[in-house]
Amino acid sequence: MDTPILALIAVAAYLGLLLFLGQRTGRKASMSDFSLGGRRSPWWAVAFGMIGTSLSGVTFLSVPGWVGTQQFGYMQMVLGYVVGYAVITTVLLPLYYRLQLTSIYEYLGQRIGTRAYKTGAAFFLLSRSMGAAFRLYLVVLVLNETVLPEVSGAAEWIRLTVLIAAVLGIIWAYTRRGGIATVVWTDTLQTACMLLAAAVAVVLIGRELHLSILDLPRAIADSGHARWWFFEDWGAANHGVKQFIAGAFISLCMTGLDQDMMQKNLSCRNLRDAQLNVTSFSVVLVFVNLLFLSLGALLLMHTDATGTVVERADLLFATVALKSSMGWALPILFLLGLVAAALSSADSALTALTTSVCVDFLGMDKAGDAGQADAVRRRQRIHLLVSMGVGLLILGFHAVNDTSVIAALFKVTGYTYGPLLGLFAFCLFRKDRPAAGTDPWIPWVAVAAPCCGYALEQWTSSQGFSFGFALLPVNGFLTWLGATFAASMSARTTAKA
Repeated sequence: MDTPILALIAVAAYLGLLLFLGQRTGRKASMSDFSLGGRRSPWWAVAFGMIGTSLSGVTFLSVPGWVGTQQFGYMQMVLGYVVGYAVITTVLLPLYYRLQLTSIYEYLGQRIGTRAYKTGAAFFLLSRSMGAAFRLYLVVLVLNETVLPEVSGAAEWIRLTVLIAAVLGIIWAYTRRGGIATVVWTDTLQTACMLLAAAVAVVLIGRELHLSILDLPRAIADSGHARWWFFEDWGAANHGVKQFIAGAFISLCMTGLDQDMMQKNLSCRNLRDAQLNVTSFSVVLVFVNLLFLSLGALLLMHTDATGTVVERADLLFATVALKSSMGWALPILFLLGLVAAALSSADSALTALTTSVCVDFLGMDKAGDAGQADAVRRRQRIHLLVSMGVGLLILGFHAVNDTSVIAALFKVTGYTYGPLLGLFAFCLFRKDRPAAGTDPWIPWVAVAAPCCGYALEQWTSSQGFSFGFALLPVNGFLTWLGATFAASMSARTTAKA
C-alpha cells in the first residue's frame, strides 16, 4: 500500500473521530452548553486544547518558515506572552468569574454603556473573523500548492473555493450542536496530532542529517539560525524590547480580551481551575514554540544540504515533508498535523463568533426554557452563516496577500485588538462609572484610535523608526486617551447642566 492511500485512510479516520466526538459531546446542548460547556470542562483538557488553538496553522507552517529571516527572534515575543498570561490569571479571570459573564464584552456594557458593549463585541467579530481567515488560508494554501496537482487561473480559484468549503463544512458539522463543549475535546486531539507531527519531523530530519537526538541542540545552536535577541537597531521592527512588550500585549489581548480563548477558560468548573489552566498553558507554550523554531532550523539545514528550492517561507515545512525521501511516516504525520492545524483554531473561532452574534447582538442567552428549541435552530443557522463569512474572507485574503501569514496576522492584530485593550484599560483603571454622555462617543473613539495609530506608524517609519508589532499597545493607549477625554467632556457637560 503506497503513501497517498495510507495518508487518505489516516485523514479519513481522523475526521471520522472528530465527527464522533462532535456527536457524543453535542447531545441536547442548550445555548449555555454551546457557549460555556455548562461550566464543567476539566482544566487540563482546556489547557492542552488551548495550545492547538494558539498555534494553529500559523505556528505549524509560518513559524518554521520564519526562521530563515528572523532566526529565533520569535522567542522574544513568546517570552513576553508569559507576562500577558500572568495578568490574565491575576486580574481578568477573577473579574470574569466574579461577574459570571457569558460574553466578556458585557463588562464594557456594565461599566460604560450599551454602545461600548456593542463596540467591543464588534471589534472582536472583526478581529477573530480575520484571524480565523488568516489561519485557515495558510493551511488551504499549502494543500492547494503542494499536495494537489498544479492548476492556474479559474481552475485554481474553483479548487480553492471547494477546499475552503470542505474544511469549513467539516468544522460546522462537528461543532454545530455542542459548541465549546465539543471544541474542548476535539482541540485536545488536534493538539496531540500537531505536536506529534512536529516531534517526529525533528527526529526524522535530524536522522537524515546524521544527528542523534543528543546532537540536535548543539547542531541547531551552531546552524546560524538560532539567535534569540536583537538589540542593535532600536528603529528596527524586531528589536528585542519592542518584541517582548508586543508579546505581552498580544497574549493579553488575543487571549484575555478575546471571547474565543476566554470562552474556554470560562467553561472550567471554577476560578481556580481556570487559573491553573492558563498558568500551565503559558509555560508549556514556551517549549512548544521552541520546538517549532528548532524544526525550522533543521528544515533550513536540510534544504541547504540537499539544495531543495522553497518558493516561499510558509511552504518550507510542506516542501521538505512531502518532497523529500524520508519514508511514509513524515508525509502522513505532516498531513494529519496540517489538518489538525486547520481545524484546531477555526472550530473554536467559529463557535465564539456564533456565541458573540447570538449573545451580544441578539440576546439569545436570555431565552427561557420555552424558547430553547427555537434558539437552537436560530443558533445553528447563524453558525452556518458565520462559517460562510469566514470562507469569503479567506478568498479575499488570497486575492491580496503577498507576505508571510504570521506577519500579516500580527500586523492586523495591532489595529483590531488595540481598541479592545484601550476600552478594558479604561474600565479597569477607573473607579467610578463615567458620565452617561461618554457611551455615545466610544464607537467613534474605537475607530479613530487605530486610524491615528496607522498615521503615526507611517510617519515614524519615514523617520527610520518602526513600532512593529508593538503598535498594539500604542493603539490601546490612543483608545484609552480618547475614552478618557470623552468621559471628561461628558462630566463637564453634565455638571453644567
